[in-house]
Amino acid sequence: MTNKSLYKAIVIGASAGGMNAFLKLLPDLPGNFPIPIIIAQHLHPSDDSALAKILNNRSLLTVKEAVDKEPVQAGFVYIAPPNYHLQVEKDKTFSLSNDEKVNYSRPSIDVLFESAAYVWTSGLIAIILTGASNDGSAGIKLIRSLGGLTIAQDPSTAEHPYMPQSAIYTGTVSKILTIQQIKEILIELSGSK
Repeated sequence: MTNKSLYKAIVIGASAGGMNAFLKLLPDLPGNFPIPIIIAQHLHPSDDSALAKILNNRSLLTVKEAVDKEPVQAGFVYIAPPNYHLQVEKDKTFSLSNDEKVNYSRPSIDVLFESAAYVWTSGLIAIILTGASNDGSAGIKLIRSLGGLTIAQDPSTAEHPYMPQSAIYTGTVSKILTIQQIKEILIELSGSK
């Protein structure tokens, strides 16, 4: 399947309340959705792979934990494994590291966003969902500066508004949307209606 969209990848960051947000966002994306989705969700280091399993059971797309050196492919939703930073390399493969926490988090949203920004530049969509930290704000600024589309969940609809609000405060968020609106714009931009 070829991707006719201008956008080549989507990165999403979430923290507290993320599971509920993803359960509203991912299940309605069509099975022919042509843009890979890469997620950094703050997880406790001892969490198992429950997030990927639960979302995979509810999604038409394949949801899985990202594996080191794995190529990024359409039709998949990749989730950073617990206690690992997830980065995208120039050859569009993943790398995992257990480097120091960034913004008190591993996986860090900023680590994912910043690595993806340099790979896809203006072909990247970045989304910040519910959460209780400012992780992702630096990544959002970089993505916008390189021409990518930046979206924050409307804080008034977020289970924990601090994270999307922090992204909005950077002045580099292109759109502030509800989960339903985010879902609609992703389907529209991907050409997968």
